[in-house]
Amino acid sequence: MEGAGSYNRYAKLPAGGGSLALPLLEQAVRDVQLEAGDHPIVVADYGSSQGKNSLAPMQTAIKGLRKRVGQERPILVVHIDQPANDFNTLFDVLHRDPERYSLGDPNVFPSAIGRSFYDSVFPKEHVHMAWSSYAAVWLSRIPMRIPNHFMVLASSGAVREAFERQAADDWKLFLSLRARELRPGGRLVIVLPALNDEGVAGAGLETLFARANDVLADMAADGVIAAEERGRMVLGSFPRRRSHLLAPFDSGHQFCGLTPECCELAELPDAAWIDYERDGNMEELLNRHTGLFRAIFVPSLAAALDDPGKTRTFADELQRRLKRKLAERLTPLHSFVQTMVLAKQR
Repeated sequence: MEGAGSYNRYAKLPAGGGSLALPLLEQAVRDVQLEAGDHPIVVADYGSSQGKNSLAPMQTAIKGLRKRVGQERPILVVHIDQPANDFNTLFDVLHRDPERYSLGDPNVFPSAIGRSFYDSVFPKEHVHMAWSSYAAVWLSRIPMRIPNHFMVLASSGAVREAFERQAADDWKLFLSLRARELRPGGRLVIVLPALNDEGVAGAGLETLFARANDVLADMAADGVIAAEERGRMVLGSFPRRRSHLLAPFDSGHQFCGLTPECCELAELPDAAWIDYERDGNMEELLNRHTGLFRAIFVPSLAAALDDPGKTRTFADELQRRLKRKLAERLTPLHSFVQTMVLAKQR
C-alpha cells in the first residue's frame, strides 16, 4: 500500500466492505468462548495496513467483549502486517485518531507485529477473536507474469491455472496458521473482495483495471517506462468465489479444526458514485477513483521499476493519465464482498 497515510485517505471501498461484516462480527463476539478469570483477551487484526479501516471493527469487538466481561479485564489488540507496512501512520492513528478504540478505556492495549500472515504470528492457541479484512486477497507470491496485462482477472489458460493453484495453496496456508493460533472456541471473521458465483468481480472494477492497463501500455509506448518494466508489472491478488473459500472444508465440513458458521456474498455499492449522483462533482469522483487505484495497487506495479527512486514520478504520471482516461466514460465501481465466520472447535 502507498505510505504516508495514502491508504487511509483513499481506501474507502475496503472500509465499506468491512462495514458490511460488522453485524457478523458482533455475533461472533457473542459466540466466542472466553475462559473465566482475569487473563487478557487477545484480539488479532490480520492485515491492518495503516489502521484507519481497523478502528470500527476493533471498536465493535471491544464493545461486545465489554458487555460480557466488564470494564476491568485487559483486552490486547494486535495489528499484523508486513514489515514494509507504514507502521508510523498506524501508530499515529492508534494514538491520536478521535475514533481510536482505546479512547476512554484504559484496559485496552494496542500493539503491532511486522510479519506476513503467511508465517506464524502468535503462539499456539493464543488468540480469542480474529479479524481480517481485504488482506487475504493478496497472495504470498506471484506465480508468473500475465501477458499484456497486470491483473489475473484478464488472464486465461495456463496463467489463470497457475494463479488459481497459488491462491488455493495460500488460502489453505492462511487457514491452517490461523487455526493453530486461535484458542478453542475462538472465532475468525474474514472479509474479502470477491467474485460472484458467475466469476464476475463487478463491471466497474474490471473496467478500472482495463483502463489502467491501457494507460500502462501508453506509458511504455511513450518511453515513460521501459517495455521490460511494463512486462514485470503484476498484481499478486486473487479475488475468490464462494466455492474457492469453501473448498478446504469439503471433507467433513472442517479444516484444521475450523468450521464455517457463515459464508455470505453481498454487493457493495460505490460510495463515491453515490456522492457523484447527488452533487455532480466529477472532479471529486475521479480523484477518489484514481486515488483508490494509486493507494492500493500502484505500489505493487512500481515494484517492477528498475529505479525505485522513480516511484513517485511513475505514480503521479499514471494517476494523471488514468484520471483523463476515466473521464472519457464515468463508471461506478460497484463490487462484491464475501464474509466468512470460522469457529475453532474444541
